[in-house]
This record gives sequence, structure tokens and C-alpha cells, in this order.
Amino acid sequence: MESEFENQLIEESDHEEEEEQEPFDMQEEDNDQEISEKLSPPKVNSVFDSEVEVCEYYRRYGQQNGFGITIRNTRKIDGVSTYLTVACHRYGDSHRKVVGSLNPKPVVKSNCKARLCAKRMEDGKWCVTRFDNEHNHDLSPSKAHRFRCNRKLTNHAKRSLNLFDEAGIPMNKSYNTLVVEHGGHENMSFNKKDCENYMRTIRRLRLAEGDAVALQKYFNYAQSVDSNFYYSIDLDDENRIKNLFWADARCRAAYKEFGDVVTFDTTYLTNRYDMPFAPFVGVNHHGQSILFGCGLISNEDTKTFVWLFEAWLNCMSSNPPNAIITDQDRAMQNAIEHVFPKARHRWCLWHIMKKIPEKLKGYSEYESIKFQLQNIVYDYKKIRGK
Repeated sequence: MESEFENQLIEESDHEEEEEQEPFDMQEEDNDQEISEKLSPPKVNSVFDSEVEVCEYYRRYGQQNGFGITIRNTRKIDGVSTYLTVACHRYGDSHRKVVGSLNPKPVVKSNCKARLCAKRMEDGKWCVTRFDNEHNHDLSPSKAHRFRCNRKLTNHAKRSLNLFDEAGIPMNKSYNTLVVEHGGHENMSFNKKDCENYMRTIRRLRLAEGDAVALQKYFNYAQSVDSNFYYSIDLDDENRIKNLFWADARCRAAYKEFGDVVTFDTTYLTNRYDMPFAPFVGVNHHGQSILFGCGLISNEDTKTFVWLFEAWLNCMSSNPPNAIITDQDRAMQNAIEHVFPKARHRWCLWHIMKKIPEKLKGYSEYESIKFQLQNIVYDYKKIRGK
């Protein structure tokens, strides 16, 4: 019999950090149809049409047999994926990173070695090169639909949540209604956290009455005053404003002169709509920060960053920067690899330095190590030869 601890592992697995890759999330949004056909284990030398097809087959196979999956690593050449490893969601070190917590979370990792490896062939198709199917933990086919890689809100659930929210019904009652409609938690392909995350995004998209018209009016006015003013608006399926990008003539001219290195940050929030403000910033010949454009985004996932980066690149006449500096965000990294494959991607110095206490404070020589690192980072000078 499956234990209560295992149930907790399923619910808590969303909160664990994935250092190498994000959990697999390539399947279609509509999960209304369940897996009907019995899938056979992937075979070495099996050929698939695309990288997504490889991942989707292994995801469905894992759901059928009771384990989740995650993308372990990928290899790219000139921005094109050439190698892929998809592993059981319990791969990785099982040791806790944080000790002494008052509310420790269950450890999902068990260093499971089950995995599938595939490589891209010359014709663009993908061939399975290795398949290991030995798991070092119990499998749970009856609970596999609750693993993160398999959880998706159905279109019916999205429509219902929108209606409930507009009617002022609290999330608890909305979710319980969906549970009753589905005949119990065991028949649902999503949980309460998924519903809350979805509604948080949707509420960001709901501008107050007249706001969308005022925004369009302002952008039209800006273009009439400045013919080089550029803007782009991303709409969702219901024609609601989802993401915005804009840049004036001064931003575009500054990028032509000083756009070899760009920093990108989303740590700022707007007060009213709680939407991340995303500026593109550079440095001029006086060492001053200058703006290359900015955006408002409804989410901080790979898809959103790809849209924003492509809008900015189009604004800048398709001239990518030589280097881009961001924080250590996996979604940003994925988007940069897609939109700016030849740009050098570096992590922000501030984000690196703030981790010194977290990573090194346990060492007896911590103060000396910190002092030396700060000297190297902030006081290092190098004279270039002519």
C-alpha cells in the first residue's frame, strides 16, 4: 500500500530546486484526453521526428508505469540541440541542502539511474542511443497523473475558474467544485496550487476598465510625436493584454552606440498590477546606465522571455548583443539560448556575491575567504597590452 509519506512527496515535489534543468513541460495544455494505448518501452535505435516527441513519449511511458520525468541535460552546437537526456524525476543527490529547518520538506531525490538518451541525426530526426529502466524506488501508476510533469489544467477547468473568480467565489470553493465535478482528487490532472498559479496570472492580465484603451492611446500618441517610437503588445487567446514592450528613439540610438553588452533584470514590480518590470540596460562612455527598452510581463517562464527578447531584437533591427548579463534564472537562460544563441551569457555579479554567505559561511576561514573573493572581484585591475 502506498504510504502517506509518498503522497506528501508528490505534493511537495514542486518546491524542490532543480539545479541542472527545469522539470519537463513540453506537453500540450489540454489534458482532457487520458492515455489510452499501452506504450512499449523505448528501444535503442528508435527514431522520433523531434526532440519534443522524444520527451513526450517518455513522459507518457512514465505516467503509464508510475514515475515522472525531468530533462537532465542537453547539448547544443551553434544554438541547435544535438543531444538530450531525459531522466526519472528522482535522479540526483538525496542529501538535504538545508539542515536544521523547522519545517523540513520530504526528499524526493533518490539518485535513480533510470533515463533515456537521444541524439539528433543529420536529417533532423532523433535517435534513441540509450535506455535504462531500472528504478531504485517504488513506482506509483495510480498517482502518476499527480507528478509535476503530468499536471495540466484542462480547458474546462480554466473556463470554470474564470467564471468562479468573476462571480467572486473564493478559490477554496472553486477548487472543491472542480473536485466534485471530476469525482474526486484521484481523477484530476491538476491540484489546488496549479489553480492558484493560473488565477494569479489571469488576474495580472485583467486591466481595469479603460486601461487598455488608455495604453493604446498613449502608444499612438508617442508614435505621432516620435516616429522611431516602437512598441509591441502580446495578447492571449481572449485578446487580453498579456505582455508589453516599448522603446523610444533615444533607446534605439543608444543601443546602436553602446549595445555590445546588455543587462536584463526582472526584480522590479509595478505597484498596481504586480507585473514584473523588465528593463534592458547598458552603459555609455561615461560609465552611466542607459536604457535600451523595457517591458511589462505577466509571467516569468521561458515562453514569455522568448517573446520579450524577440520583440526587443526586432526593435533593434535584428542586431543581437555580444553579451547579456542576467540573474541565475533557468527560464531566462533557455530563452537566451533560443533568441541570442551566439551571445555570451553571464550571471549578474550582485547575484553571485550574495550567495557567498549561503555557500561558504560554514567554513572556519569564512571571513578570510570572503575578503579574498571581494578583493578579486572589486579590486582586480588588468592592464591590456596594445
